[in-house]
Amino acid sequence: MTGLLEFLYIWDILLNVLLAISPLVFFFLLFQVLFIGLPGQTVINLFKGILLSVLGLTLFLQGVHVGYMPVGEEMGLIMNSLEHTWLVIPIGFLLGFLATIAEPAVRILSQEVEKTSTGAIRDSFILYTLAVGVGLAVALAMAKILFGISVYHLVIPGYLLALILLGFCHPSFIAIAFDAGGVATGPMTVTFVLAVALGLAEAMEGRDPVLDGFGLIALVALAPILLLMAFGALYSKRGGQG
Repeated sequence: MTGLLEFLYIWDILLNVLLAISPLVFFFLLFQVLFIGLPGQTVINLFKGILLSVLGLTLFLQGVHVGYMPVGEEMGLIMNSLEHTWLVIPIGFLLGFLATIAEPAVRILSQEVEKTSTGAIRDSFILYTLAVGVGLAVALAMAKILFGISVYHLVIPGYLLALILLGFCHPSFIAIAFDAGGVATGPMTVTFVLAVALGLAEAMEGRDPVLDGFGLIALVALAPILLLMAFGALYSKRGGQG
């Protein structure tokens, strides 16, 4: 019976995906009729892509609902039972690193940066920089939960440092860095790693899942920004203004 209910939930997900994507389709059709006028075969190919996107998003979100989040929460509960609880910090780094490597949006950003910079900034550099940054952010979030550190003590100094780095960073790295902060908080990180953090906060005595479990995504968005802007500051210092 439970399996049937989980299967039926997919129709709610499909409806939500269609509702989310329908405004984009509407505006495309409006611009197609009034301004663009793409060939018919191009429009057909576009709608094939939209159909595949709807199918992929529906299946992905269904997988998140029935697998990703429950497994993540269970992992958080198990991590709390470790004999050496400090191990949740390196485990958090590993989870954040691997989730970022698997993040589709991160790979797209990395490839686009290499393409637009004509190979001056390699896609592997962006990919692994973001993966390390997110890994450090998740490790820091685990330490926050473990030691009861307020998110204010991490996020406020972090964004102040980002504002300071604006004055020293090469302009091209500033743009890439803030986009990187957005793509790093994709579905892989948000669904899985956040579920682990919430499970850990729920299992630990004296921790509140709402107060201690959340805040991870803010750290994940901040870490790539700081790392890439730090590299941008070094690039400017070495005379890479051209």
